[in-house]
Amino acid sequence: MKRAFCLIFLLCSLPCLLTAQIGIYQQGKIVRMHMGECIPIPHGFMATMGGGPSTPMGPELCPEYTLVSDKVVFVIVGKSSNSLIPLAETIDFRFHKNELAVRVNDAKRETKFDIKDMVMRSEWDRVQRHIEEKLKESDDHEAEVRLH
Repeated sequence: MKRAFCLIFLLCSLPCLLTAQIGIYQQGKIVRMHMGECIPIPHGFMATMGGGPSTPMGPELCPEYTLVSDKVVFVIVGKSSNSLIPLAETIDFRFHKNELAVRVNDAKRETKFDIKDMVMRSEWDRVQRHIEEKLKESDDHEAEVRLH
């Protein structure tokens, strides 16, 4: 009886354990992209003391994306210059060890991105409306100056 109960419990809890291990995907949309400096990778003591070059030849440029989900807006940075995601694309993502694992178009592999910034969606929407209002005001002001 105990064995049957343990077996049933194990079979019922297995999907939950697998989901926690794999991570639940959320969806979001890429609304902005630009190339910026990559987030520096912290080097260990041995790499620092190894006598290698202290500064690279030039800063590598990595893609920086704004990912808008239902509740949170993320600014994520690729780990290299070839970490590319199409704009205006709805993507699946999940958290994985302080990173965002992104899967585009049911790809077989995930691409890992560093999280540079996070803000609540309501706050981001408010800031975007404020920016749009200021741009509209400046456009209206320029139109008035041209008329006079």
